[in-house]
Amino acid sequence: MKILLTGATGYIAQRLLPVLLEGGHEVVCCSRDKYRFNKESFASAKLSVIEVDFLKRETLKEIPADIDAAYYLIHSMSSTTGDFTTLEATAAQNFIDGIKHTKAQQIIYLSGIVNEKQLSKHLRSRQNVETILASGKVPLTTLKAGIIVGSGSASFEIIRDLVEKLPVMIAPRWLSTACQPIAIRNVIEFLAGVLLRKETFHHSYDIGGPDILSYKQMLLQFAEVRRLKRRILVVPVMTPKLSSYWLYFVTSTSYTLARNLVDSMKVEVVCTPNNLTRLLGIQLIPYKKAIAMAFDKIEQNEVVSSWKDALTSNILNRGIAQHIEVPVNGCFKDVRKVEVQNVDDVMNRIWAIGGSTGWYYGNWLWTIRGAMDKMVGGVGLRRGRKSPTKIYAGDSLDFWRVLLASKEQKRLLLYAEMKLPGEAWLEFKLNGTTLEQTATFRPLGLWGRLYWYAVLPFHGFIFKGMINRLAHGNAS
Repeated sequence: MKILLTGATGYIAQRLLPVLLEGGHEVVCCSRDKYRFNKESFASAKLSVIEVDFLKRETLKEIPADIDAAYYLIHSMSSTTGDFTTLEATAAQNFIDGIKHTKAQQIIYLSGIVNEKQLSKHLRSRQNVETILASGKVPLTTLKAGIIVGSGSASFEIIRDLVEKLPVMIAPRWLSTACQPIAIRNVIEFLAGVLLRKETFHHSYDIGGPDILSYKQMLLQFAEVRRLKRRILVVPVMTPKLSSYWLYFVTSTSYTLARNLVDSMKVEVVCTPNNLTRLLGIQLIPYKKAIAMAFDKIEQNEVVSSWKDALTSNILNRGIAQHIEVPVNGCFKDVRKVEVQNVDDVMNRIWAIGGSTGWYYGNWLWTIRGAMDKMVGGVGLRRGRKSPTKIYAGDSLDFWRVLLASKEQKRLLLYAEMKLPGEAWLEFKLNGTTLEQTATFRPLGLWGRLYWYAVLPFHGFIFKGMINRLAHGNAS
């Protein structure tokens, strides 16, 4: 069968895609920016990528007419531009308008559990999207999940940050809210299992794991699996705004996502019973086992996707390709060159930069810069990186975004997603045995120029130390 996969660079789609390919399906992936999709990870002749932005109707013509089914895995919860409710409604309507010209027999939509009368803005938006998708001529199957537990998921990484960083937590009262977490493996089994199952057409199903827990219980059980002793004190005085800031500063989440998550966490997300688990023959995974499985993936360096790979820079919404050619005019540059002896060793060090490896020189200064970025609403350094050794275009790397990662060209190009009065690029390139390191800054007005001159004294030893360590290792 020929399957249309939307949100193809997202957390869920990247987990679902290999399952669909292994099932022998031909998969057409939709991406706003085809350069962000890493086809190297999926060596299949049955995979194709089309550039479709469901907020731009003119791109809908790229959708092939001969698809058999479509997965709708688009959301705008982390968006920093506009009202995500409006964005999600527009995208859903455009999707329906585009899909009606195809031979699709089914739409599969992953939503959130919406069984309470008082819903968060996020959950109301999810519910509205379902209504829009159901209004089309193509039969809709909706799967509704709460907290998804898996390496790289937003909820998993936030819980991990809280548990591993805070021995004692003074937490808001929404930690008493009940939820029904589900393992990412089970989510993928449900998504793949309902594909073209006619008995699921025009139906909506809540999906969850076997455990119903409060958020406090989830944190404590997470700590048990990690063999950590943690105490949690729930206080009634923490407002939603304070709760959002609490999550933002303690974890790697953005403030926008933290605010929307806090809003949703006040609402119980417990499944209404249904027969889908029995119908598909799925064995539900308990919460603690799901955590253990997630850490197995992390330890084996097999994290396929992460919520942190979602774009945060509004500028980059125009596409990564627009920024691969680093500007020259009107820019400040710091260019350094060093001769190297072992090109392969240097390449390995470049490909391991950031995350737990650090930036090779002056890491404490990078940490301070990350903290300063957090204070003004930026992403900070806590995003880290998905893999300690592999890196692809579109990946997040601390407070940078990977624009180009080519071992053939021996070139790594990063774009700054920190808060800046301008734009910044950092490039590493090997020409023969010469390592070139170039920091480029395009200032925005007077403040941009003042910023460059303010940080210039630090460049002398930070960038010098970094290139020497990259070229020669710690021996330099």
